[in-house]
Amino acid sequence: MKPMNRGLDVLITALAPAVWGSTYLVTTEFLPPDHPTTMAATRALPAGLLLLLVVRKLPGRDWLGKVMLVGALNFSIFFCCLFIAAYRLPGGVAATLGAMQALFVIALARGLMGTPVRLLSVVAALSGVFGVALLVLGPEAALDPIGVAAGIGGSASMGAGTVLTRKWQPPVSALTFTAWQLTAGGLLLVPVAMVFEPSLPPLEPRYLGGIAYLSLIGGAATYFLWFRGIARIEPSAVSMLPMMSPMTAVILGWVVLGQTLSPVQWLGVAIVLGSVWAGQRVGRALPSREPSGGELSGREVFDKCNSAAAVVPDTGPSLQRQYETSK
Repeated sequence: MKPMNRGLDVLITALAPAVWGSTYLVTTEFLPPDHPTTMAATRALPAGLLLLLVVRKLPGRDWLGKVMLVGALNFSIFFCCLFIAAYRLPGGVAATLGAMQALFVIALARGLMGTPVRLLSVVAALSGVFGVALLVLGPEAALDPIGVAAGIGGSASMGAGTVLTRKWQPPVSALTFTAWQLTAGGLLLVPVAMVFEPSLPPLEPRYLGGIAYLSLIGGAATYFLWFRGIARIEPSAVSMLPMMSPMTAVILGWVVLGQTLSPVQWLGVAIVLGSVWAGQRVGRALPSREPSGGELSGREVFDKCNSAAAVVPDTGPSLQRQYETSK
């Protein structure tokens, strides 16, 4: 099977943060309020179970511990830290802290995988953080110690999950590995939601629609594309792509809602795009893994799921919380 062009792999993977940057309106307008952990579990677990029904394969004993760990890092811990930061920090501060993920990935890839640290990768990551700050960091920014710790912890958790997902590649398709991680992360979130959050209100049709979008598009489809990209693209390169999320959120606010962008924000857009481009320039393409056990190939799985992964542009009325509530 001929490997897919790396540029196309990057574009497909970038669809995930593009969708993550468009889900604020769904979160605020079509989901029950004050249930962040419950909604996080609802986002991960149904999507994981649905994909398990499709792939019909469970992890073996030798992979169960690893799947639980990466599921916890990519979903359980990350989502919890994400919402703590969202509620305790202004959106711009939380978004800027979230952009630090690329730096964590570079450091962890060196420590866990022996990946060389390239100067251009570090410069690109630092520039990206600066660009995101220009995009979303407002004059009202305030620092809450717990919120800052949660923001940094969430970036570190997702960074570690990205590296370990790349390092631990089971002999299964990307869709199967995605199903395992979503299910594991969702299962770990359920008891947290049951202990710390009130019961859900009656689910109105709009709530059901929002949950369906969050789980199928914001969960199953986008995370399949994300983990597929991690398997094919160097960690330091793929870690730059989430910076597209706040950028697309701001751009959609300008295009759809007619919100004004200042010259400083336009500069931030240019810096983010330049940083993402530079990060891809120093990335190395990875050969496609052949699926085992008669599973669908990565291209066949992508073709079947591509329609579900379409970007649905939507934005909320405020740019302050868009990034940290969208992933």
